Amino acid sequence: MFELKPISPASIPEALSKVERYRLLNESWLAESICLDILRIEPDNQDALVALLLSRTDQFAQGAAPGSAREIIRQLRDPYDRAYFSGLICEREASAILRRGSPFAGFEAYELLREAMEWFEKAEALRPPGNDDAILRWNTCARMLMRDHALRARPAEPVEVLLDD
Repeated sequence: MFELKPISPASIPEALSKVERYRLLNESWLAESICLDILRIEPDNQDALVALLLSRTDQFAQGAAPGSAREIIRQLRDPYDRAYFSGLICEREASAILRRGSPFAGFEAYELLREAMEWFEKAEALRPPGNDDAILRWNTCARMLMRDHALRARPAEPVEVLLDD
């Protein structure tokens, strides 16, 4: 339908700053679009890949599928980044599920938060000196699980859910 116009390589630093600005303004679809423009001319730009992943996770609350963010993980070169952002995807997906509030949201969110914590532990083992981001995220997940008693493991026996008419 339309042929997209390429940006110049010299504009990438400014484009990345616009990505951050649009994410802060909760306009993640604009941030995603800019990331795609950057990646079109520099497919391995790690900053743009991370920003694209974050922009897509920002959209989970509006129902965006986590698979679009997970696709990016294998393109990240740094093993720490792969582990850390895998955990972040799980954590943000859990938060989006809780906001939507389906009958089994507590079980689904619990499983995702526990998976996030596993990823954050892997990232912690790989972290550069002075970087405690994985620990901070692990603690956040732990506090969510300790604070919200609706977040719990799925029972071994099936649960019957009664819906109001």
